[in-house]
Parts: sequence; C-alpha cells; structure tokens
Amino acid sequence: MNDPNSQATQPIAEVLGLNPTNSRQPLKKWLWLAVALGITILVVVFAFNSGNNQQAGYVTQAVTRGDLEVTVSATGTLAPLKEVEVGIEVSGTIKSVEADYNDSVTVGQVLARLDTTRLEAQALQSQAALESSRAKVQQTHASLLEAEVKMARQLHVQQLSGGKVPSLYDLDTARATLARARADEAAAKAAVDQAQAALNVNRTDITKAVVRSPINGVVLKRSVEPGQTVASQFQAPVLFTLAEDLTQMELQVDVDEADVGLVQPAQKALFTVDAYADRSFPAEITQVRFGSETVDGVVTYKTVLRVDNSALSLRPGMTATTVITVNKKTDVLLVANSVLRFTPPVTPGQQKAKGSFLDSLLPHPPRQESRQAEAANSKTQQVWTLRNGELASISITKGATNGIVTEIVDGAVTAGTELVTGQVSKP
Repeated sequence: MNDPNSQATQPIAEVLGLNPTNSRQPLKKWLWLAVALGITILVVVFAFNSGNNQQAGYVTQAVTRGDLEVTVSATGTLAPLKEVEVGIEVSGTIKSVEADYNDSVTVGQVLARLDTTRLEAQALQSQAALESSRAKVQQTHASLLEAEVKMARQLHVQQLSGGKVPSLYDLDTARATLARARADEAAAKAAVDQAQAALNVNRTDITKAVVRSPINGVVLKRSVEPGQTVASQFQAPVLFTLAEDLTQMELQVDVDEADVGLVQPAQKALFTVDAYADRSFPAEITQVRFGSETVDGVVTYKTVLRVDNSALSLRPGMTATTVITVNKKTDVLLVANSVLRFTPPVTPGQQKAKGSFLDSLLPHPPRQESRQAEAANSKTQQVWTLRNGELASISITKGATNGIVTEIVDGAVTAGTELVTGQVSKP
C-alpha cells in the first residue's frame, strides 16, 4: 500500500529540483533567469545613459558692469538726543500744574507747585528754635562771666591771706564751676548752629516745592495732576519727561553679530517708519557700542545713528527699519550669484570611477554641498561657460556681494561673457 506522505512530497521535490533524476531541468531555469537579469541591467544602464545624453541644455547669464551697494538691515527706535526726567525731592500735595504735553519750556520755567503750608509751618518752628538757641547762648555767657568773677575773687583772697583761705575744696569748686560755664556756652553755640541748619533745610524744601525745568525743550510726558499727593521717601517720583531738542534725534538699532564687523561710524543709512511708509529718511552712524545684548538667544550690538528732524515729522519711540550702506562700488564687473552656485553634472564615467557597479544602476544626484561651501569661503572660484557647446571652466576672484550679485575682482571674463547658471533637459 502506497504512503500518502511520500506522494505529496514527491512533486515538491521535483519542482525544487531535489529529485536527482531531474537535476538538469532546474539548472536550465536558473541560467535563463540570470540571462534575463543581465538583459534587464543592460536596458537600465542604456536608458540612464540615454537620459544623461539628453541633458545637454544650459541656462546662461551675461556678466554685467555696474554699481554695487552692500547693505545691512537692522531695526530700532527713535529717541531724543537728551531726555530728562524731572522729579521732586519733597512730599506734599500738588497745588498746580503749569505745563502740559508738547509745551515748549525754558530753563527755570515753573512746571508745577506743591502746597507749602506744612513746609512753611516747619520753617517757622525751626526759626523759633533758632531764636531760643541764641537766647540760651546769652544765658550761658552770663553764667560764664559769673563763674569767672567768683574764681578771680577766690584767687585774690588766697593771695591776701598768704594761702590760708579759701580752703582747697572751695578753690576746686570754683574752678569746676568755671569749666561747666564754659562748656554750657559752647553747647549753646552748637545748638544755634543746629537750629540754623534745620531752618535752612526747611527753607530749601519750600524752594524745591516749586518744580522748574532744568533744560530748554519740550514736554513729552506729564505724570501728575492738581490735588495729587506725591511721596518722596525712597525715590523721587517722576513728574515730567522733557526732551531737549526734537529737531535733532538719534536712532538706536540692534545690529546682528554677523554684520557688526561691517558697520563703522560715518556710514550712511536710510530708514523708514510706519507713519510714513512712502518716505525714506537719511541718517548717519555716530557710534557702534562694544557692549552686547542677547534677546531670545540672538546677540546684537547697539548702533546709534544721528537723524535730522528739522521738519518735526519724526517722534520719539517710533520703530524704524534701517538699511545701512556698508560698502559701495561703482563701475565694476558683476556676476549673478546663481552662476557661483552652479556645479557641472557628474558624467556616467565619473560615476563609475567613483562608485560601484550598483551606484551606476541606482544613480543619485552628486553631493554638491561641500563644494559649494568651499567656494563660498574662498575668494577664488571656478565658473563655467560654453565653448562649442561644451562646458569650460574659468577661474575668477570674488569681491563684495549683496546677496544677489557678486563683484568679479579678477578673471578672464568681461562684460557680456555668458556664464552658466543651470542645466535644463531638452524635449
């Protein structure tokens, strides 16, 4: 009787070529598979090479001659050249306010007044204390004269009696009384000086109760109203903010650390503000500060520009967008930056030389980042032109750039020379 398991496994063995009687049949199948795979590889390589042969079209752009401006952009705010905060040193209630927003003020002009009733009462009290101290001085002076007379009498009696009278105790008592009288007079005179100083302080406080302008300028802010109580205990409260002259202002911008090396005093700039979107205002750099400021991880350096505001169009606190001209050249050769970024395509022969057989079957774009980075960091670079339909390299020396075009300092190119910027496929 036949075994069913042996009947089921026999066809599988024959298919897999495990049956020794049919060993030549699977060998032929593997040979045919290998031939088919080889043909497929040849077709793929041929198609890839044919595709590369069609990439024969290039886009070019001519070298031009013209002017080049290199600029740096920054943002900042407008501020007066001199801004003064006017406060008050004494406490009290505001009696009157005599200056308002935008008022022009002069040096010494009254801005506000305090109610001086309490201060005047304190001054009268100090005046009375001074008079009392002066009277005390007269009283102690009289006591001193009395002690001196008594001491002189004791000495005279001692001389007449041959030293028998007065007793030594009485003589020492008279000397002590005289010393106390002199000390009392000195203390009374010191009390007069103290009372005089207190009176001077009270009178000064009365003077400071009137707030006056320290400069000629314009009132920018007013932080007080009549009837308001101000307390000057630990810090003088600010009542007014004055700007000395709004016809001359300064623009403080934050220049990025990558651009600060290009920015120098005396460079020209143009800036715009939102209030006058269709106008550009001129400015000039006066200072590039060494101290850095870090905001949200960005390091910047404060740069100050002088602004002429004779028309009074600009106001303090406006946000300005500034374009600083850091380099300007005229009549130079210029090339588009796309020319500098172009890298010739890698030919199949170069791919075979550099890669394996599998790389030729699976083509991929050449890595151009390293070559582009080297070209960006070097002043000398290879650019490409077309000669008889073929790419030809030209060595040039780069100069300044504004991010769109770059100056050509040296190289075998002239105005009108066509340089390759990219590659296109022919239809």
